[in-house]
Amino acid sequence: MRKSREQGVTVQPTVALRGVQVFQGLLDRGQQEEILQEIRKIVAHAPLFSPMTPYGRPMSVQMTSAGQFGWVSDAKGYKYARKHPNGNLWPAIPLNVLDVWNKVSGANRAPECCLINLYRETAKMGLHQDRDEADFQQPVVSISLGDEGLFRIGNTTRGGKTESIWLKSGDVVVMGGEARLVYHGIDKTRAGSSTLLSGGGRINLTLRVVT
Repeated sequence: MRKSREQGVTVQPTVALRGVQVFQGLLDRGQQEEILQEIRKIVAHAPLFSPMTPYGRPMSVQMTSAGQFGWVSDAKGYKYARKHPNGNLWPAIPLNVLDVWNKVSGANRAPECCLINLYRETAKMGLHQDRDEADFQQPVVSISLGDEGLFRIGNTTRGGKTESIWLKSGDVVVMGGEARLVYHGIDKTRAGSSTLLSGGGRINLTLRVVT
């Protein structure tokens, strides 16, 4: 259960898997479209790009960021940077995205990064941990927009059984507490399952406290 710090609204997750909370249908179509409009403004200033992994291959997802920090990758590894690869400072995190954080996170700090991932066609994200941040007491909040994505949740160590759930447009996920460092990923998307994005695809926004 989470209480909004600003509005005093209490919301409950509809599903909990391995401590990961899923708030299904938290955002209605109108709210999704409003966030999408803000994403377009961000992309105009900080264009989507395909980061090169330390293994010498580009990631299958395209990404950009908003906030004080953005997440980037190069031959030296994964890291947070204060500027987009084009030299621009990252745009501010939109207020309607911050509203989602305030409603579900239960955190006493504001997010410093909003990572934006675009999944087209066969793009996916392998199992990984979000551990480039300094304070694991702060949760990670993720917003799904567009086509459904098959979200797989593992354990806090590699290996073992996993569980999966289809995330739909408007669903919000919180990984906090003991679930903060679970391995997770997107195995595939279900093309044509949403009409939100022109040309199809899935957008995932991930809010994090970095420092």
